[in-house]
Amino acid sequence: MSKPQFPIVDFDDWLQSEPGQYVRRFEQTCVDKMVADAFGYHALQVGLPNLDFLRANRMPFKAYVGSESPAVPAADWASVVLAQPEYLPFESQSVDLIVLPHGLEASTHPHQVLREVERVLVPEGRVVISGFNPWSLWGLRHRTPYLAPWLPQPAQAQVSLPRLKDWLKLLSFDIEFGHFGCYVPPFRSQKWLARFAFTESAGNRWWPVCGAVYVVSAVKRVAGMRLITPRWKTAAASRKGARQTAGASLQQKNGSKPFNDSV
Repeated sequence: MSKPQFPIVDFDDWLQSEPGQYVRRFEQTCVDKMVADAFGYHALQVGLPNLDFLRANRMPFKAYVGSESPAVPAADWASVVLAQPEYLPFESQSVDLIVLPHGLEASTHPHQVLREVERVLVPEGRVVISGFNPWSLWGLRHRTPYLAPWLPQPAQAQVSLPRLKDWLKLLSFDIEFGHFGCYVPPFRSQKWLARFAFTESAGNRWWPVCGAVYVVSAVKRVAGMRLITPRWKTAAASRKGARQTAGASLQQKNGSKPFNDSV
């Protein structure tokens, strides 16, 4: 089991700040759209127990799993499971939807987290992942020396989108949807964040890969399977068919009755 990677600032506390609320609104809007049309029976949210990223989904069973128990659950979870994301305690191919909000940044083994996600998802199952973009104004501010940390996770823990795409491709995932957001400069006050809200539309048009946050939806693809019947049944049917064909040919030639192995 991997050792937890301690954040610079507690994530829940950071989400209560003005920049945190800004990020939360953007992510909630994107995730709501991505999970609304995801169908199945079982949905999981991995991490951030005080937020409900499955509220727009209509699956009958929605649960939370993570290393921290929710103090005040944000949703009426059908179940709460305490476990490390690197080792999900579920059967293979048993979950239809997984939401992973900033889950890769909180792990020292993010690729192992994705492998577990791939293992438990059913074929054509969906995973929704959010994360901080290191190639943004916020990421630049976070890595600037002699300044207080800006984001709740260390800079080296952030997973860039090109890197995430490579990992997903390696695990046979196809990215269906993706959004960048939070193009505003790194301001701490809601007043200045609101004044620069126009940068959202400008950023989407002129520098779409420089948003502070990305949200990605990917689908697990599995190669088509061919149903193979037991060899003894196939062999018996083939032998019987061959005998009947031979008997019919002999009847046509000699005018005799075809051979019947049931006699």
